[in-house]
Amino acid sequence: MKFKRTASAAWAGGLKDGTGSISTESGVLSNSRYGYPTRFNDAPGTNPEELIAAAHAGCFSMALAAQLDEAGLKAASIRTSATVTLEKEAQGFSITAVHLETVARVPGATRSDFEDAADRAKSGCPVSKLLRAHITLSAKLET
Repeated sequence: MKFKRTASAAWAGGLKDGTGSISTESGVLSNSRYGYPTRFNDAPGTNPEELIAAAHAGCFSMALAAQLDEAGLKAASIRTSATVTLEKEAQGFSITAVHLETVARVPGATRSDFEDAADRAKSGCPVSKLLRAHITLSAKLET
């Protein structure tokens, strides 16, 4: 099986004075504004790092659900946030780290079962495999 998903970006102008828009094939994003102020300041709009964080949080949550299914467990809830770190290095800007933080309610799961499933999800999530940044995880099982 092979699945392809498409997104597009348009840009006009220079780095600091230009503006762009991002759209997705599904229409969830449609000409969503991005630019220097949305990436390096707090201007309204989105930026590539925020989109990567959203993709990673969503991917990890689904991967965790799959790992729990394989262990015979079903999550009542999984909430994940991802924090992407963009740093200026000697060679230019790089995404240097992603921190995943997840809290889940999984009836019948032991802490060990949950942590094992979370670790497998972190390494098995397709977005994790794509990123070369150092990825960390904090996983909390609610009771």
